[in-house]
Amino acid sequence: MTPRHEDSPQREDVLIVCALAAELPGFVPPPGCELLATGVGLVEASAGTAAALARKRYRAVINAGLAGAFQQRFHIGDAVLVAEERLAGLGLEDGSRIVLPGGAQLTDRAFADDDLLAQLEGARLPTAFGLTVCSVTATATTAERLVQRYGCDVESMEGFGVLRTCERARVPAVELRGVSNYVGPRAESGWDFAAGARACVSALQTVLSILAVTTPTALSQRQ
Repeated sequence: MTPRHEDSPQREDVLIVCALAAELPGFVPPPGCELLATGVGLVEASAGTAAALARKRYRAVINAGLAGAFQQRFHIGDAVLVAEERLAGLGLEDGSRIVLPGGAQLTDRAFADDDLLAQLEGARLPTAFGLTVCSVTATATTAERLVQRYGCDVESMEGFGVLRTCERARVPAVELRGVSNYVGPRAESGWDFAAGARACVSALQTVLSILAVTTPTALSQRQ
């Protein structure tokens, strides 16, 4: 079971985290929402989100931005909710289990909040599995290898960092992505920043309209 936030009614604001404000063109946070642009990449996203959560209490966090789709599992201009993120490349290169002192475990999975996902079913957005990378995939060989190893649908550079930071802070979070390209060779990616950004902004507005009428006490978070 996931622990409940007994004090969650005090968490009045929703924090929207993006890498760059340009990913959300024309978006103006409505009352009760704040927008944070952390910078690009896993470290910037993690550090920026952690700093924001240390300064203020939020009832929910939404990581919003662009993503590439693997093997055309989604199309450019689609928007998706990411239910689970994997962190690429953590541990042994061949994927076998690494043995750490005292039975310590590596954490390479992070999850969107179950109750938030349930509340957002009305948004009619498909659910995806995400992969967070430090280097944008630019070859068909690497794309195929990542799909086989992780079973991922979309690729970003920040998703795991935001979701895992929120898990550690016990703040409910969800990830929303607009598809801007296909993962693989850049010449074949169909890169369309504007299409992905429009999809993300439209979906974000829908998500916020749904969250505005939900009760904070319904929000929960995985440990």
